[in-house]
Amino acid sequence: MTTVERAARRTFRSLTNRNFRLYLFGQVVSGTGSWMQMVAQAWLVLRLTDSGVALGLTLALQFAPTLLAGAWGGVVADRVDKRKLLVLTAAVSAALALVLGVVTAAGIVEVWMVYVLAVALGLVTAVDNPARRSFVPEMVPPEDVANAVGLNSSVFTAARVVGPALAALIIATFDVAWCFIINGLSFTAVIVALLAMRPRELRPSVPVPRQKRQLREGFAYAWHNRPVRLALLVVAIIGTLAFNYQVVLPLMAEDAFGGDAGTFGTMMAALGAGSLVGALWTAHFGRASERVMLFAVLGLGVSTLAATLAPNLPLEFAVLPMVGLASMVVISMATAVCNEETAPEFRGRVMALFAIAFLGSTPIGGPFIGWVSESIGPRAGLGIGAVAALATAALVALARHRARSADDERVVAVDAADLELATGYVRQ
Repeated sequence: MTTVERAARRTFRSLTNRNFRLYLFGQVVSGTGSWMQMVAQAWLVLRLTDSGVALGLTLALQFAPTLLAGAWGGVVADRVDKRKLLVLTAAVSAALALVLGVVTAAGIVEVWMVYVLAVALGLVTAVDNPARRSFVPEMVPPEDVANAVGLNSSVFTAARVVGPALAALIIATFDVAWCFIINGLSFTAVIVALLAMRPRELRPSVPVPRQKRQLREGFAYAWHNRPVRLALLVVAIIGTLAFNYQVVLPLMAEDAFGGDAGTFGTMMAALGAGSLVGALWTAHFGRASERVMLFAVLGLGVSTLAATLAPNLPLEFAVLPMVGLASMVVISMATAVCNEETAPEFRGRVMALFAIAFLGSTPIGGPFIGWVSESIGPRAGLGIGAVAALATAALVALARHRARSADDERVVAVDAADLELATGYVRQ
């Protein structure tokens, strides 16, 4: 076996699991449709309002339910069969996308309709996201969890490359409404894949009985678990101030570079191409690592700063893949840390907190970055993300240094106690 073959086998080893293969198939189809809708929705709002604040508000409304009710979504995920729950959330998401497509195609869409449907989708996401993230470890052996997380991210990221490019092509050739309709139909792949799985080959966590204070228990567990706490903090800061690409990039395309929907779609595709490389690298790496997460956050800060200062579109296209690569490694490593360091009975609640940190932070960061981008310029909005990432890297480095110092002190204390005990024996 050649080196390349060994590397490929290591990178894609989770695909030997039939249920996981089915899951990835559904995700790549649906993920492509979802990214098409993200691009189309941003462009539709910009066309209706010509406002960066409106772009930020749309994202805020879509992800506010995750912020407000996401923790309860994790409680639900821990209490029920996750596979059946994901079938339900996929069906409802499909219906919402089709409604937006119909009103847009009919020419009666108004921005308030987009807002209402964004909130409805957000309510579904508040339950779907923790269930989906905590379902991955149920399909593969414990030693393959990080690999499966990386491959899952790579599939979603491949969709992130294809989806925006298809959206730009469809918007330019036909109409923005078709992006929403295609996304609605794409959820069929998720439902079929989930129903075709073999339940006996899954490793489901035992559903947690309905009890009081389960939400509080989830918060306490995450707070007292140092690796989980650090990963959630990283995701919260980055998600709030750096991951606002659907707000900043449409304005960069239009205002900074004089482009159109095609420019925006291509920028998102370039970002996604780098993310795909980052996800595949994470899958090959095969294990969670705080150290790798630290360097990825640092790389995100440096590359985002370069994207902020890029003077022309070709240089922007050259830098965006690096932004995407670093951002995906950050998220993949943080996800793997939370999954590997969490007991199965708490996994749904911890991943709900992850969703709150990642998606729920958007209602705060989206409108703020949109306002900054509209008032000062999109480069300022992007620059805030760069500074936030660099500051977060410093915070992670400090936290790791303190943890190592505390561990060293404990080792010294144990050694001293052993020495004293040994000395006592000698004296006797």
